[in-house]
Amino acid sequence: MRSYRAAVTGSAQRPLLFLDVDGPLIPFGAAPQQYPDGYSTYRTSSEPRKADSNPLLARIDPAHGPRLVALPCDLVWATAWMDDANECIAPRIGLPRLPVVTWPEPSEVDEQDERDGMHWKTRALVDWAAGRPFAWVDDEVTDIDRAWVSVHHRGQALLHRVDPGRGLGDADYAALDEWFRGHGTLSSHG
Repeated sequence: MRSYRAAVTGSAQRPLLFLDVDGPLIPFGAAPQQYPDGYSTYRTSSEPRKADSNPLLARIDPAHGPRLVALPCDLVWATAWMDDANECIAPRIGLPRLPVVTWPEPSEVDEQDERDGMHWKTRALVDWAAGRPFAWVDDEVTDIDRAWVSVHHRGQALLHRVDPGRGLGDADYAALDEWFRGHGTLSSHG
């Protein structure tokens, strides 16, 4: 069986899924009345690592791994966790090591983008995709990001905002699956 990295490298036609961690996989910030007893927590059989000391990691539902792998796409970490996502998150949800978007040093262009309301990840993700269709799952995606991507990315793209108080749920997975299965037939920047 080929490794995930080999499958990603050899599958130029499959769309990408750029995956953020905080918000989509680790829910946070919900009002107390939404979760009066606190967020659900999950035990993991993996041995704790030094980098695993973040108490929010217990909020990651291990069912995310199989659901993400089942999507017809190539998964890529697009998170400030960087490669720590491979060390701390992937083992908790049963994912292999994934490619990681490396963020460039902030520039004057990035500062202007921020003043204009564009997310700091947007340019880097479009560059990384290099025209390949992609979905981006994040809790901070806005219409400004969608508009910029529609002008600057030559492939299809879905910028999918996840409620950070709930994280990825059934409706999010259904929307992603539908888009990936027809990634040229739906609205290109939904």
